[in-house]
Amino acid sequence: MAIKAILTDIEGTTSSVSFVFDVLFPFAAKHLPAYVREHAAEPAVAEQLAAVRAEAGEPGADVQRVIEILQGWMAEDRKATPLKALQGMVWAQGYHAGQLKGHVYPDAVQALKRWHAAGYQLFVYSSGSVQAQKLIFGCSEAGDLTPLFSGYFDTTSGGKREAQSYATISQAIGIAPDEVLFLSDVAEELDAARQSGMQTRGLVRNGEVLPGHESVASFALIDV
Repeated sequence: MAIKAILTDIEGTTSSVSFVFDVLFPFAAKHLPAYVREHAAEPAVAEQLAAVRAEAGEPGADVQRVIEILQGWMAEDRKATPLKALQGMVWAQGYHAGQLKGHVYPDAVQALKRWHAAGYQLFVYSSGSVQAQKLIFGCSEAGDLTPLFSGYFDTTSGGKREAQSYATISQAIGIAPDEVLFLSDVAEELDAARQSGMQTRGLVRNGEVLPGHESVASFALIDV
């Protein structure tokens, strides 16, 4: 089946894992407590703090306790949607202040531009919030890449290792699963995408073997 759309992961695929773990996460860990204290009364932040209380089962938690919960979640790299949203807000401040620049591999930049020019619809699916995704590509070292993409998806569409998440995304973009190519460096994500009917390609920048999926070391080697 001919491919009409390409759905890509970010961490380890378009972008370096080390950028996320060695730059973004430490930046959020350092600045999130002060950001929450300063902006706790703002509706967008208050909504996420309420979601933290609900997910933690502590409806009466004060702001300091919520910060402690968030710090615990960050330490364990928990894929909690309100944490991701708040991290995104902190990163936005950093990107807009010029303290952060999004990392995207040059081969990924070239391929995304080539595919967009060829008429393929491009989408992102990452465990990071949609806001964080837009910041990585919008404030990247290669400039603003957001015009290349037709849409973004995060954990509000479901877990990345669940086939239903990919079916949900397919329905949202209005393209049949077998006409979508999903790119990732994680075998379980590729498995889930394939179960939904999508085509898959593994990225093996770290040399890891992704059993059951055709894999390449660079975007330049992906033939669509």
